[in-house]
Amino acid sequence: MSRSERSPLLLAGLLAAAGVTHFAAPRPYDALVPSALPGTPRAWTYASGVAELALAAGVALPRTRRTAALATAAFFVGVFPGNVKMALDWRHRPAPLKTAAFARLPLQVPLVLWARGVAANAEGRS
Repeated sequence: MSRSERSPLLLAGLLAAAGVTHFAAPRPYDALVPSALPGTPRAWTYASGVAELALAAGVALPRTRRTAALATAAFFVGVFPGNVKMALDWRHRPAPLKTAAFARLPLQVPLVLWARGVAANAEGRS
């Protein structure tokens, strides 16, 4: 299996793992939900978990890969405010936790680029 064939499956695996953790351990995700959003944080946690699982399935399947990868890039942009909230909420925590929270911010860029790359390399069937 070539790197270009493996990349979408790795992205799908990352999305699936993240999606599952939204249900297995939702509390940390609840804390990322900006208070300006309507409803409960847990509803948003579960909704984003469902979205990640759906995106994982779409990216894994060649027929839907292009569209799902573009949606994944948009999803990564959409959850960025939660990462900003985490960084702000954790700015007074011990240095290792604060560093981890702030390190998440620039990591969204390679995730978005990865998803866009998967979309660009997908066959135009979706």
